[in-house]
Amino acid sequence: MRRLALPLLAALALLAGCGVGTDAVAGSGEFQFVAPGGETRIVYDPPESRGPITDLRGESLMNPGAEVGISDFPDTVRVINIWGSWCGPCRTEAPELQAVADAAQGDAVVLGIDVRDDRQAALDFKTDRGLSYDSIYDPAGRTLARLDGYPRNVVPSTIVLDREQRVAAVFLTPVGSSDLMPLIARLAEEDPAAEPPGAG
Repeated sequence: MRRLALPLLAALALLAGCGVGTDAVAGSGEFQFVAPGGETRIVYDPPESRGPITDLRGESLMNPGAEVGISDFPDTVRVINIWGSWCGPCRTEAPELQAVADAAQGDAVVLGIDVRDDRQAALDFKTDRGLSYDSIYDPAGRTLARLDGYPRNVVPSTIVLDREQRVAAVFLTPVGSSDLMPLIARLAEEDPAAEPPGAG
């Protein structure tokens, strides 16, 4: 497995977002994170090469006491955004994600993972920006830690899952609707039934 030089990834992530940890290289697990050549925008193709995520689940930010997770939206493209109200780039990115959530209804859903945050500050952040999509409230990072090897301190970052709940793309940088909508359209058109079991 190719490994990314940590100093290069650290420099890129610090320019793109709010921080980076030393765990920004692929680890073990069902989805193995790899950033070949220092890329901060990685697309996994063909479909049979994608690693699945069984589930990411935690307490709902908008509905305390209830849980929300990626398996609540079967047969749908899922855009998972890691964010915090304290993160400067997230303030610009969030309206773009809301635009995606509005435009992609029926094809995709946006689900946030709110990390290292205060609940009221996060709720105020959502209210001030008119965000309707929910987030997993994950102040301690326990939900995100289930993604073994994923760079958990890179905020914001975004993971896009295809309809089969496999990782189709990772963005270790702020994203906009122009980045996500063409990808969502392509993934929504993929036919899981056309991929034979054990393909690849």
